[in-house]
Amino acid sequence: VQLQASGGGLVQPGGSLRLSCAASGSIFSINFMGWYRQGPGEQREPVALISNTGSTIYGDSVKGRFSISRDDAKNSVLLQMNRLKPEDTAVYYCYAYISGVAVWGQGTQVTVSS
Repeated sequence: VQLQASGGGLVQPGGSLRLSCAASGSIFSINFMGWYRQGPGEQREPVALISNTGSTIYGDSVKGRFSISRDDAKNSVLLQMNRLKPEDTAVYYCYAYISGVAVWGQGTQVTVSS
């Protein structure tokens, strides 16, 4: 499976952005897809994940502000990020969990600044 991320950029505090991650290859074996992020000097942390049955998991810091969804027609997941804060600034990595193996896409920078 290959993961292609898109979206990200610079946004003011309180603004919104949407990230997309498209999967190609043996997508039928994907158990979870979603996003992690890594801020400057910080460890990588989970942001949001969605299972192949539609169950979702969110990191505590983004609950109520971020929403993850699936677009099965495009084999992709979307992360809608609302009410962004400066502390959301990070490189966001697309992620897939496939039969015990973690697959990572390239990172995309999200910067929240006035």
